[in-house]
Amino acid sequence: MLYSPAPMHIPDGFLSLVMSIIFWGITALTVGIAITKTNKTLGEKQVPLMGIMAAFIFAAQMLNFPVAGGTSGHFLGGALAAIVLGPWAGILVMTAVIALQGLLFQDGGLLVMGANIFNMGILTAVIGYGLYRGALNQNKTVRLAMAGIAAWLSTVTAALLVSFQLWLSGTSQLQIVVPAMLGVHVLIGLGEAVVTVAALAFILQTRPDLLDSKAVAEKGGRGWVVVGVIASLAAVLLSPLASASPDGLERVAKDMGFLHLGQAAPYKLLPDYTIPFLGQTALSTIVAGAVGALVLLGLMIVLGSALRRKVS
Repeated sequence: MLYSPAPMHIPDGFLSLVMSIIFWGITALTVGIAITKTNKTLGEKQVPLMGIMAAFIFAAQMLNFPVAGGTSGHFLGGALAAIVLGPWAGILVMTAVIALQGLLFQDGGLLVMGANIFNMGILTAVIGYGLYRGALNQNKTVRLAMAGIAAWLSTVTAALLVSFQLWLSGTSQLQIVVPAMLGVHVLIGLGEAVVTVAALAFILQTRPDLLDSKAVAEKGGRGWVVVGVIASLAAVLLSPLASASPDGLERVAKDMGFLHLGQAAPYKLLPDYTIPFLGQTALSTIVAGAVGALVLLGLMIVLGSALRRKVS
């Protein structure tokens, strides 16, 4: 059977109601601040970059790659988004990606969506940008090295936070879930680092000004938009070749005996990144991926246009 990417985010049922509500509140507050900050700093010519970054991260996340022990991992993208766009715009991009995955593709629960957005979008963006910012005045090699470390650390830290969420929800024991989650995500983080460094190396080689927010606001990045579209399409076309092995969280849940707690979404639109009438086929996965990427591209352009700085 041809592979269709399985759910990769926390499903409803893994976290308690209290934990879900707490992280909905934290996420809503953070996204609200991000909207306010972005509204004051976003230039008109940066808007297409937000759309392309959202589409690329969505497409790249469909490419599960194998790691040890019959487990797979997938790209998160929070560090890359924050480094290229800045932390606040990066958070908005990641929020849109993760929300769309849950709402349109039933990838991750609705009740726990606040936790998924915080874990994979907000936390990774803050860590990624925070560490990379310390190397802004260094040479290219140091900047790329710091970006790789930031991407790796953001993945591992997100896994650690999920472990605590599962423990505080009464789903698993802390002394068991922490080593299990970290053991696999230490390896998955290496993949995150490779993709992040490769993308930034390409940008630094071809358009280093894109990593300068002021330069992007003034000059724009039409060439990067074209490259971003091509990269997103390439990722979507390759998505049927993604690893069929369970991702890190799914593997841990299965091994620790709480996988059965996961609850299916109350509705189905494009479940498991497929088009229902096309079945479990490569074409179905490609079309579903293209739909998701286009929806995100349009959504972020509309949102970015509404938030961009007004030029007097």
